[in-house]
Amino acid sequence: MAACQDLIKSEFPKIDDDLYQYVEGILENGVEDFEDSAEVYDAIGEVLHEVADEKSEKEIRDICNKLLRILRPDKGGGGGRGGGGGGGALNDITGGAHKVLNAPVHLASMAANLENNVTDIKSIWVMQRDDSLKVDQKKLEKAEAKLQAKQERRAEQLVTNRSSSAVTSSNSGGGGQQVGAGGGGQLMPALQAATASQATSKKEAKMEAKGCNRTQDIRIENFDVAYGERVLLQAADIVLAYGRRYGLVGRNGIGKTTLLRMISSGQLRIPSHISILHVEQEVVGDDTPALESVLECDIVRHTLLKREQEINALINNKSVPYLTIHTFTTFFYALSICRPDLLLLDEPTNMLDMKAIIWLETYLQNWPTTLLVVSHDRHFLDTVPTDILHLHTQRIDSYRGNYDNFAKTKQEKLKNQQREWEAQQQHRAHVQEFIDRFRYNANRASSVQSKIKMLERLPELKNVEKEVEVVLKFPETEPLSPPILQLNEVCFSYVKGKPILTNVNLGATLESRICIVGDNGAGKTTLLKLIMGLLSPSSGDQHTHRAIKFGYFSQHHVDQLAMGVSSVELLQQSYPGKPVEEYRRQLGSFGVSGDLALQTVGSLSGGQKSRVAFARMCMASPNFLVLDEPTNHLDIETIEALGKAINKYNGGVILVSHDERLIRMVCKELWVCGGGTVTSIEGGFDEYRRIVERELAETNK
Repeated sequence: MAACQDLIKSEFPKIDDDLYQYVEGILENGVEDFEDSAEVYDAIGEVLHEVADEKSEKEIRDICNKLLRILRPDKGGGGGRGGGGGGGALNDITGGAHKVLNAPVHLASMAANLENNVTDIKSIWVMQRDDSLKVDQKKLEKAEAKLQAKQERRAEQLVTNRSSSAVTSSNSGGGGQQVGAGGGGQLMPALQAATASQATSKKEAKMEAKGCNRTQDIRIENFDVAYGERVLLQAADIVLAYGRRYGLVGRNGIGKTTLLRMISSGQLRIPSHISILHVEQEVVGDDTPALESVLECDIVRHTLLKREQEINALINNKSVPYLTIHTFTTFFYALSICRPDLLLLDEPTNMLDMKAIIWLETYLQNWPTTLLVVSHDRHFLDTVPTDILHLHTQRIDSYRGNYDNFAKTKQEKLKNQQREWEAQQQHRAHVQEFIDRFRYNANRASSVQSKIKMLERLPELKNVEKEVEVVLKFPETEPLSPPILQLNEVCFSYVKGKPILTNVNLGATLESRICIVGDNGAGKTTLLKLIMGLLSPSSGDQHTHRAIKFGYFSQHHVDQLAMGVSSVELLQQSYPGKPVEEYRRQLGSFGVSGDLALQTVGSLSGGQKSRVAFARMCMASPNFLVLDEPTNHLDIETIEALGKAINKYNGGVILVSHDERLIRMVCKELWVCGGGTVTSIEGGFDEYRRIVERELAETNK
């Protein structure tokens, strides 16, 4: 590398230190990728021209050739493409001299004997192709092989970077300083098939190299994201203004989680000084203390402390004490301790009770830096974001305001777009009718040509693509005579002397639409298991109809799905002996159709996995549904479809949920689980929300 430094300084004595370091950095980082001098010229030629106006392009290319020979002696300094200046095309053809015919040339006879005598023809009318302009097939194959090898090396490096960690620190190349929140130190699975490409600005690259890029706004322009062969985003743009809160919305499986991971992993580049905290959608818990997990979010601090521990261990071999806190609270501590420049939250309200959701909404309303959050909670999206980013049809549209404003603006925008398209179609048809009528009329020829050109200049408007309506369908059931379900004076405890539920008296029928709410840990899931007979009461009686068949949707349903098989194979394993068409029909009832049903379950989005779980649950044709947090991971449209399906279902339903929209759609009875008992609230969800807000206000005093 020293030889390259000497060559650059000798050829360009006027180059300043910043540009010199920029050129040196490009040469060091790209030494393995340069295949010929033309690639070196493409990388640094423009910069070298700026510092040496007196040098010609040929001279700069010669210098790049010398640099390549120093960096890659094995390449021999090939001239590559585009080297050298151009002489005249006419002189190349004629050999530099004009020719005068001495006699007429009989072209017909020459053409007849062309195949046999082509080498003997010397006439200027039958010019021979210059061999230097022909494509050498071997060289072409060699160039394609080099390009393929380079792409494979880059792909291997990308996979290595992904597999290393979902929580890494990147201080170069515009990747941002990243901190990540996980479940007690357990790393999330790395991206296996997602890739991204992004257009970069040379101006911003120079600013990054000089270290003078201090902007707090984030611009990711003209980027593509793909998952395997499926393109999720194409030529998309995102602008995140500092201090604003963005809600990212879109259908399940469209790429929202993948986009957040691309940003946090550095595959989509942002300014290197911007720190990131990414809270994943799915968290794997372990025995790592919550406080330690939170502190590990600060990568720089964690690295320094780890080094300090290594030094102290060498000195006295003493361990460092720590405080143990329940891992579920990790993220809330992370939010209060870490203040990143960019906070990425992926469905943060999943698994949270109403009290935690209200607290989180209030906290994020005062978030001081930039926030990008994926959520399907309608009330949360109306309360927290200042802007909505709508991901659809491989692009991202930005809207000012909360979700309610977005829904109104989007609807009006689509109506206007449809009206404009219809008006243009009518105009086109009218003009085309004129053209067809007078196309062969000599007196109207100029008018016809004018109309044709006018049609060509019209902008190409697209018809509104209507999103496919989400439809969920639960199976029909036979009526049962009451009583259907009854709990009388039921008490339950996992540990003797520490009751979870006491004196519970409840009843349900096939017309019941019961919603259970309460704080996390109050015993809601335990109550569901008592209702289904999965747990036996410590005291009291549980009665169910002899023909009742429960369909149970667990809040941890994702953990119960086999990730390595397709959705069709999953149903085959659970309910063998049925035709494939029946499995596909069942999956289609929950929006998992076509090629989606043949993908591995592990490659599906969270919402799509939930639909597969619904399909499997309904294969047994249950007549009473017990749903524990069914809205987790579902998009807004699917939650609405779930509410409609529950209302149409002719069996009984008991569900645990804190999604306000779903509760208002289906709930006829509201049970509150807390304080070791279960009570019914007459005022419905509004009354329950007032109670929770009052409790929070008293706690904050």
